[in-house]
Amino acid sequence: MSLVQSVDNVALLPAYLAAGTAVVVLLADLLVARAAATVAVAAVGAVATAVGAAVVGAGSERRTFCVGGDCSWLFNGRAALVAAVFALLTLGVLALSGPLLRAGRTPVGEYCFLLACAMTGGVVLGAAGDLITLIVALETLTLPLYVLVGLRRGSLASAEAAVTFFVVSVVATTLTLLGAALLYAVTGGLHLDRLGATLAERPELLDLPLTTVAVALVVLGLAFKVAAVPFHAWAPATYDGAPLPVAAYLSTASKLGGVVALLAVVQRALPATVTGPVLALLAVLTMTVGNLVALRQRRTVRLLAWSSVAQAGYILAPLGALALAAGRTADARAGAYAAAVAYAIFFVVLELAAFAAVVALRPADADGGTLDDLRGAARRHPWVGGAFALALIGLAGLPPGLAGLFAKVTVVRSLLDGHAGWLALVVAVNAVLGLAYYLRLAAGLWAAPDAAARPAGADRPAGARPATSVGLALAVATLVAVVVGFAPQLLLDLVAR
Repeated sequence: MSLVQSVDNVALLPAYLAAGTAVVVLLADLLVARAAATVAVAAVGAVATAVGAAVVGAGSERRTFCVGGDCSWLFNGRAALVAAVFALLTLGVLALSGPLLRAGRTPVGEYCFLLACAMTGGVVLGAAGDLITLIVALETLTLPLYVLVGLRRGSLASAEAAVTFFVVSVVATTLTLLGAALLYAVTGGLHLDRLGATLAERPELLDLPLTTVAVALVVLGLAFKVAAVPFHAWAPATYDGAPLPVAAYLSTASKLGGVVALLAVVQRALPATVTGPVLALLAVLTMTVGNLVALRQRRTVRLLAWSSVAQAGYILAPLGALALAAGRTADARAGAYAAAVAYAIFFVVLELAAFAAVVALRPADADGGTLDDLRGAARRHPWVGGAFALALIGLAGLPPGLAGLFAKVTVVRSLLDGHAGWLALVVAVNAVLGLAYYLRLAAGLWAAPDAAARPAGADRPAGARPATSVGLALAVATLVAVVVGFAPQLLLDLVAR
């Protein structure tokens, strides 16, 4: 038997493009030493990665790094969608970063390099076929974010947020690696499909306490990355202390990475009889705690952070249907997985639009401020305020935010198909709770400004226009949300591939 494996370089093309972007960004920063050129290289690399993923994913599934029938790299339609979304999110965050980089407190070369490295981790994550590749890809996505959170020089809040994020994330990674090691001890394999097949063929392994502990550690470790309750405490402080564009990346790309990793192990490797009840409990706690705490927030980014915790609960909810036997049929499982991925993509588009609006309304290099700082902002900047309100209404799941409405309908439908009507009811009640703070923030954008409560310079002056790159990112994110809202089946078809 030959020990030399053939490598399908076409299947690896998106990863090559993403990693190559990071290298070329470093060279551009070293040789050209112009901020505009460095950002342009990163932007072109992100576009090339998205295009490469779409081209490779348009064909049949491609596999490489295989031993027998077990492969560590599987690039199919869903992997292509994940890679393209990560690349486009990176491009969007680069656009939002224009004012921050021009302010001069953040090194441009390092900033773009770290974003490109995080993008590489996201691209690899979607195609990972074994636990080691999955965990390494997730850490490649996360490690640069530790530095990005604390990259704003002279900011104590930024440094504290970076340390908080680092410590909690290291603990989460340790739990996941320990769970992976215990799974290997039980089954003798690490490939996701092999793990699933072994546990299905040998049900007696599920009776071992070691198996239960291993599965629990993997699920709980990945729940940290999704910011699911009770593993969520790092998210609000980290988001609020990070620069606004980095907070946007944390709330979208980082959360999407955790969702993709969790879906990969739940769908292909771990037994639904064990993961289903755990995920149902996590979903209920996450959406309920996130919404209740968000009601009390007065800082803009903290409100968006707690709302993203609640949104993670909605993403996990379809997987909670696996707790019931009716939710484990082939059709019900396929519907649950598709609903979770679709909701995650609906969410990141709307969340990116919301953060883009906050960046557009706030001074360069400023934090998100308080809700009072944004009071009356739509009167001074009507187009930005309108886009912000549309994103908030979409996150709440109300028309005309059709993307958010169809996202919640998709989740509820998948739960009803899995006979988890009680969990669908919890989703509906929490959606009503979410209306209170989303609509309060949206209404405040048109309220009469309170000059006494709002300090001078709290938001962008009335005559000042948002940076062109920020306005473009906001316009594109809003347009994508509108298009997806009118044609949600296109996304659902892509996810189901």
